[in-house]
Amino acid sequence: MSHTIKDKTKLLARVRRIKGQAEAVERALEKELGCTDVLMLVASMRGAINGLTAELMEDHIRHHVVNPDSEPDADRARGAAELIEVVRTYMK
Repeated sequence: MSHTIKDKTKLLARVRRIKGQAEAVERALEKELGCTDVLMLVASMRGAINGLTAELMEDHIRHHVVNPDSEPDADRARGAAELIEVVRTYMK
């Protein structure tokens, strides 16, 4: 079973929240709110998309590359854990 199917409910909930944020940006533009307000909405949406991306990338690494929690080779496990941390940091 694919990890995206296993986590489908959680991932879809995140996507629906992002959809709601996109609709909030649309409403703000329609109401001609100030650029600061619109930029704040876009920034929160970007953060949500980056969070979803980081989660998907981490799951991909753990399921298709190497899982640092079950890898017997200590160097590979450390490398995988570091890669996951870099992805999390980069996507913030």
